[in-house]
Amino acid sequence: MKYRLAALLLSMTSLAGAVSPAWATKFDIDPVHSGIAFYIDHLGFSKVIGVAQEFSGAFDFDATKPEGSSLDVKVKVGSISTNNKQRDGDIQGADWFNATEFPEITFVGKEFKKTSDTTGQITGDLTIAGVTKSTALDVKFNKEGQNPWDKSHVVGFSATTKVKRSDFGMKAALGMIGDDVDLVIQVEGREHQG
Repeated sequence: MKYRLAALLLSMTSLAGAVSPAWATKFDIDPVHSGIAFYIDHLGFSKVIGVAQEFSGAFDFDATKPEGSSLDVKVKVGSISTNNKQRDGDIQGADWFNATEFPEITFVGKEFKKTSDTTGQITGDLTIAGVTKSTALDVKFNKEGQNPWDKSHVVGFSATTKVKRSDFGMKAALGMIGDDVDLVIQVEGREHQG
C-alpha cells in the first residue's frame, strides 16, 4: 500500500511540474547599450536624424512563450536632439511635442506575436503629445545570453516602425517637413535585480 501511495505522489508531483507555467524573466532596458532614433524628410533633400537621449523601461520575456511578454517604455521629450539647438527648441514647443504639457512619450505593449524563430510584432499604445494611437513594431530577436564582462543575463532586440506625426497633432510645416517618421530602436535588456 505504501508503495502505491508513493507512486501516486510521485506521479502527481511530475504532473504538477509538467503543467506549471513558465515564468517570464523581467528585464530592465539598459540605456547605455540601447538607442532610439528617428528619421524625417526635410524638403525632399535629406532626412533629418534625431535621437532620444533619455529613456527608461522594462519588459518581461520568455523565449519559449513570447506571446506572454510585456513592455513599458518612457522617453523624456526634453532629451530629444536633432543636433541643432534652434530646431531642438522649436520641436519642444506647442506646434510639435508640446513638452511643457506632455513631458513624456510612452509605449505600452498590448499584443506580442511571433512571426518566425527570430522575428515578431509588438502592437501597443504609443502616446505622444497627449494623443494615443495603436502602433505596431516589427521586431527582430538578436540574442539572449550572458554578458561576458559582468556575467549579467542579457537579451537584445532590434525594432522598426513608421508613424505619421499628424496623427499625434503635429502638423507644423506639413508639405515641407515630412509627415512620415521612421523609428529605429535597439534594445538590450538586463535581468532585473531585486
